[in-house]
Amino acid sequence: MLSTNVLLVDDEVPFVDTMTKRLSKRNLTILKAYSGPEALEVLKDKKVDVVILDVKMPGMDGIETLRELKKEFPLVEVIMLTGHATIETGIEGMKLGAFDYLMKPCDIEVLLAKVLEARSKKAAHDEKITQARIHEIALRRGD
Repeated sequence: MLSTNVLLVDDEVPFVDTMTKRLSKRNLTILKAYSGPEALEVLKDKKVDVVILDVKMPGMDGIETLRELKKEFPLVEVIMLTGHATIETGIEGMKLGAFDYLMKPCDIEVLLAKVLEARSKKAAHDEKITQARIHEIALRRGD
């Protein structure tokens, strides 16, 4: 199985702590952030495959965070998570490039399946980019 680095972004500290324990037991490496700006800082410093992002946060909300995140880190997959889901917010998140959208509280196995799906999608993108770079280098060398 691919190693998977997940960034969990939520302003509710008890939720982040509980989810970190539950997801870590399932062989995921969990990084934490408690706000949108903090999440963007973590992404600059760490290799992240999938972000689990709460929609409702004070200050920079999840949609705003998603918009910035996709500008700077377009290949990172994002799963939006909210206890206050509206269809409009879900649609907006998907339009901005979210991988999926789940309601809180969500079943841990459903979340895990979504994380692994998102990780596979990112790995496929990474592989295509690697192959394109190899091809480009080969062309420059005249291979």
